[in-house]
Amino acid sequence: MIIRSKICFSLFKGNWLKGFAIKAFGSMMLLCLPGIMKAQSDSTSTKKKVEVQYFGHQLRFSFDLSRPVLNQIQSTEKSYEAAVDYYYKNELYFVAEAGVGSANYDYSNLSYKTNSSFFRLGFDKTLLKRDGAKDWDMVFMGMRYGLASIQRQEAQYAIVDSVWGSSVGIVPAKNFLAHWIEITGGVKVEVYKKLMVGWNVRARFLVNGRSFQDLSPVYIAGFGRGDKTTVFDFNFYVAYALRWGNKAHEKSHQ
Repeated sequence: MIIRSKICFSLFKGNWLKGFAIKAFGSMMLLCLPGIMKAQSDSTSTKKKVEVQYFGHQLRFSFDLSRPVLNQIQSTEKSYEAAVDYYYKNELYFVAEAGVGSANYDYSNLSYKTNSSFFRLGFDKTLLKRDGAKDWDMVFMGMRYGLASIQRQEAQYAIVDSVWGSSVGIVPAKNFLAHWIEITGGVKVEVYKKLMVGWNVRARFLVNGRSFQDLSPVYIAGFGRGDKTTVFDFNFYVAYALRWGNKAHEKSHQ
C-alpha cells in the first residue's frame, strides 16, 4: 500500500502531469481557433466605410447665347432667356428661368403680332458625384413647370374664293395663358474660375392647348410653336457662379 502511494505521488509530481496539461491546452486551442478566426473575419467585414461628401453654396446666373443667334436666322421670331440656379444639397439644384419674346407674321392672307413673357420653375439633379469641393461640373437631368402670358394683337385676314367671292376681316385681339411641363437634360462645365458654359435639350408638353381655339398664338416665348402640344428645344448657356462655404465632410457607413 505504501509502495503504491509512492508510485502515484511520483507520477503526479513528474512529467506525466506536464504532458497531460500541454496536450489539454493544445486541444482547447484547436477547438477555439475556428471561433477566433471567425470573429476576426467578422471584425474585418464590419469595418466602416468612409464616404466623403462635399458641401457648399453656389448661386449661378446663366444667359442663353443660342437665342440671339436664332434671332438673326429667324426674321419672324425674337426671344431672350436667362436662368438662375442654387445648389441645395445632395447634388440637387433649384432652378428659375425667365424670358421674353415676340413674333410678327405678315402673309398675304393673314397678318398679326404677338408678345409674350414666361417663367419656368424646377430642379436639376446631377448624375455624377463631385470629385472634390471645387468640382462643380455637372451632367444632369431635370424637370420644369412653365407659364407664359401671351398678348395677340388683332389679326387681319383675307379669304380668296372664286365661287363665293373674296372677303377680308379682323380677328379681335386676345390674351392667353399657356402652361406646360418639360423634361430636360444636359451638361455644364467650368472653363475658367467661376465661368461656366453648357447646353441642354428639352421636351415640352403643353397642358392647355385646347384653349387656343379661334386663332392660336403661333409662337410662345419659352415654349415654342403654339399650334403644337409637344415641342423640342435646346439652349446653350454661358454662366457665372458665386460660391461660398465650400468644405468636405466624411460620413461613415457600416
